[in-house]
Amino acid sequence: MTLQALPPLRDQLEAHGLTARKSFGQHFLLDLNVTRKIARLAGPLDGCAVLEAGPGPGGLTRALLEAGASVVAIEKDDRFLPLLAEVAAAADGRLTVVGADALASDDAALLAALAPGLPCRIVSNLPYNVGTVLLIKWLLGPLRPQAMALMFQKEVAQRIVAGVRDDAYGRLAVIAQAICAAQIVMDLPARAFTPPPKVDSAVVLLTPLPERPSDRLLSALEKVTGAAFGQRRKMLRSSLKPLGGEGLCVRAGINPEARAEEISVEGFLTLAAML
Repeated sequence: MTLQALPPLRDQLEAHGLTARKSFGQHFLLDLNVTRKIARLAGPLDGCAVLEAGPGPGGLTRALLEAGASVVAIEKDDRFLPLLAEVAAAADGRLTVVGADALASDDAALLAALAPGLPCRIVSNLPYNVGTVLLIKWLLGPLRPQAMALMFQKEVAQRIVAGVRDDAYGRLAVIAQAICAAQIVMDLPARAFTPPPKVDSAVVLLTPLPERPSDRLLSALEKVTGAAFGQRRKMLRSSLKPLGGEGLCVRAGINPEARAEEISVEGFLTLAAML
């Protein structure tokens, strides 16, 4: 059987008696036109390894395979493994399904073992309840993807791409933008999903910057942003007091009377470097 000959996703779900689990934050994308667009937004995939977390019934997985990718899909919900096995059987050996929790998986080791030598991208319709945690894991972990195209709740997507003084600007934006260029490339209304969530969604494209901060600097950045945005209404001389307060700000050339939302990503990196 070929990918094109696979039954429609709704038919596969019905045949296997599968529905979304709220406890897993599952909302399925069953429209292949939508999943194909997401695959295109991820960039050229022919000859690439793609890591996909939470494939569910495999709608996005099919689109990634159609685009020429070799997919390593990590699925925690073992109800979907037989259905994904049907997709794998039609994928000419380009789909490996790993029954595991993506939060705990060693993704760099998985891709080194299952797709050695291939450039890597991460493309996922992320479960709502773990999307932010997975993003931080991939940003700060050892895997170095060429790009990430990730679906989040729209509110979370806006927090990732927010700029200085935006209402959504915070720790997530600073950490993400210290490592990647981030932009929203697609909006999706709730009605595009089955079952429809209570909120709209968006796809964020994250492309690594030419110069990645060192792990030591990123560790310091986590501490500085945690303190600054943990008390975002306070001036930095107060919120950063446990880390050096006014003295730290002066060494970094930052106004100690400024508040966290007024400091650029570059400013936070300078604070982290002084720390």
